[in-house]
Amino acid sequence: MDSVIRFFIQGGPVMFIILFALIVGIVVILERIIAIRFKNRIDSDTFVNQIAQLLKANQVNQAVEYCNRTNAALPNITKAGLLEMNQGEKNVQHAMEIAAMVEIPKLEKRTHYLSMIANVATLLGLLGTILGLISAFAAVAHADAADKATLLTAGISVAMNTTAFGIITAIPCLIGYTYLVEATNELIDEINENVARLYRFMTRS
Repeated sequence: MDSVIRFFIQGGPVMFIILFALIVGIVVILERIIAIRFKNRIDSDTFVNQIAQLLKANQVNQAVEYCNRTNAALPNITKAGLLEMNQGEKNVQHAMEIAAMVEIPKLEKRTHYLSMIANVATLLGLLGTILGLISAFAAVAHADAADKATLLTAGISVAMNTTAFGIITAIPCLIGYTYLVEATNELIDEINENVARLYRFMTRS
């Protein structure tokens, strides 16, 4: 633990900025995982089958109530179509399209920040290294000849801490970004497929 604290302190003030970026990245990853894997993850086959059975029984109000049981994207889009069933196929389609335009961006929001955080953290690491090297060379310029090699080596070692920490921050952010993009696209494809199935049930005469 002492070595970690020493590593952090020796990196200088830039380390605190990188640490803030790391914390923000972790918070975004956790929040998006909860939103995609828990809040919007439902048993879509069971949901579609239940809505289909209610529509076959002409129980539209019960279908709307069933959608209200969760705030996930698929039930919200479905509910928008159900509420327009008495207005014709075009209104149903239009309502579901508008609802999808509202719900889908909610699944994608903030994920792109992870890519930015990874790039910024890496650049901050390089900036910290450059600033550290400038300080090291400035110190060496006024040192005795016998001490120059030691001071320069120590200065470079400290300066590289920021680059290392920047990369340490960037790696989980990029991994999280890739995972979340894949999970989000998978969920959106699933929603689109089930919305198309539900639309057919709603417009059957």
